[in-house]
Amino acid sequence: MKNDPTNTVSKSKLLLPRTKHDHIQGSIAAPIALVEYGDYECPYCGQAYPIVKAIQEQLGGRLCFAFRNFPLANSHPHAEHAAEAAEAAGAQGKFWEMHDMLYENQVALDDESLAANWRSIERRAHGACAGGFSKWRTGRRQRNPLIFY
Repeated sequence: MKNDPTNTVSKSKLLLPRTKHDHIQGSIAAPIALVEYGDYECPYCGQAYPIVKAIQEQLGGRLCFAFRNFPLANSHPHAEHAAEAAEAAGAQGKFWEMHDMLYENQVALDDESLAANWRSIERRAHGACAGGFSKWRTGRRQRNPLIFY
């Protein structure tokens, strides 16, 4: 029984949410952690979005939700730019606003739509993100360590 291959446990582990590396909603000390590897253009991720919101609402402070960008660029041509735009918004403290906007407007992820989303966030923040999108557009050729390519 000791050498039974069906009794072995995988050594690979999913990393729990980490404050310096993840976009987190809820307390890092919450008893329940939910980590999503998401692609803004993926229709299945889009279907999961309202379900995750409902789970968050139901569990409240008992849940730590972490989102990790995982664009499947081979299948979804706009996913990588959408993830980069979300990270650029995150650098301005507006990740979740962009995250929600991207999932709520999944059919409009081309660069022009991403720019319009950014301008909308800037207007809501009264200029708090001013210039952030142009920095993203000029600097996006560098790989972002917070995106799982």
